[in-house]
Amino acid sequence: MGTQPNDLVDPYEPFGWLAGEDIPRLLFNPPPPGGPGEGLAALSGGKGNWIVTHYEDIDRVYTDNEHFSNKGAAEFQRVIGETFRSIPLGVDPPDHAKYRHFLMPHFGPARLNRMDGDIRAVVTEMIDEFADKGEVDVAWDFGRVYPVRIFMGLMGFPPAMFEQFLDWEWDILHSYSFEKMGAALRGVLEFLREFIHEKEAQPDDHLVSAIVHGRINGEPLTDEEKIGIVWFLWLGGLDTVAATISQMFRRMALQSEIQDELRAHPDRIQTAVEEFLRTQPILSSTRSATKDFEWHGLQIKQGDSFQCFTPGGNFDPARFDDPRTFDMTRKPNRHMTFIAGVHLCLGASLARRELRILLDEWFKRIPTFRVKPGADTSVFPGLLSIRNLPLVWDVEQGDPGMPLQLT
Repeated sequence: MGTQPNDLVDPYEPFGWLAGEDIPRLLFNPPPPGGPGEGLAALSGGKGNWIVTHYEDIDRVYTDNEHFSNKGAAEFQRVIGETFRSIPLGVDPPDHAKYRHFLMPHFGPARLNRMDGDIRAVVTEMIDEFADKGEVDVAWDFGRVYPVRIFMGLMGFPPAMFEQFLDWEWDILHSYSFEKMGAALRGVLEFLREFIHEKEAQPDDHLVSAIVHGRINGEPLTDEEKIGIVWFLWLGGLDTVAATISQMFRRMALQSEIQDELRAHPDRIQTAVEEFLRTQPILSSTRSATKDFEWHGLQIKQGDSFQCFTPGGNFDPARFDDPRTFDMTRKPNRHMTFIAGVHLCLGASLARRELRILLDEWFKRIPTFRVKPGADTSVFPGLLSIRNLPLVWDVEQGDPGMPLQLT
């Protein structure tokens, strides 16, 4: 599920069968033939997992910490023998709370308000570079770059590492090769440890420095806590918003009435962002059972793995009226794209702000756009998303000697 690209306006439509009345509440995904293989599949041990597709059940998995654990999540570093935890994602309550409390001020409203001007400056600078050209690859040249620039500025990472970071991240998450994953993991962890040491000696005003000089319950962080937090933020900050942007602009280009409505009603940008997030979920998170118990008439065993299939929950007709329709006025819109419960995405507020500012500034500068004729609009309905999406628009020349005017 979710591994095949398609060219539908709603690329998640093939998952619609999950809403059928005859679909069991729990589905079992057996292990692959011949063992777990290489890459990410091997990390799960190749035992198969339960697939949770209904909103109510997904909500339970995310919020019932007595029966479901996130321990060990996103610990790709185990591939090369590292033992530190990915913090705070891979830590269960009650230990999780101290790390969440430590990090939240850096992603809260006060910090984001201070970042607002910088985010807007990056957006306007980037859009102004191509606005009068009538064309941009919004996935590769914009969506891939914009949120990562914001993230790297927040963390204090050197801009020169941009392409190397994305190469490492791709090999870790998408290569499905132990060899490539291992090389990338060794490369990024060596860099992050050296960067941590640098900030220990030379503190600055950025987030990595705040982490390495921070205290939890009055105590300085251990070396394993420092690398665990910085590693997790690095892993989560590189491509989730980029994938969302690519799919968002693809949907608007193929369904131009969404553009028209946003131009006519810019006050709907905030709720439109929520609907884009609901209708294009990027990740489906996993948990494991903490004990034996019965659920929906099935016997669950301690250690069983569960995948919360977000494209099922976000389109569940029991939760959302007319779920396949894009409705930017939809309220309430409590989707599962950013997870739920104590592990609600740490960067959710930052992602929302990046998307809102982007739409606000984009529609001030770019006329009605469309996909460049002949371009491939196939998309993976998930994190892989779409790598290239050339958009075009009409640029009208003004009077001689006057600047270009957009229509």
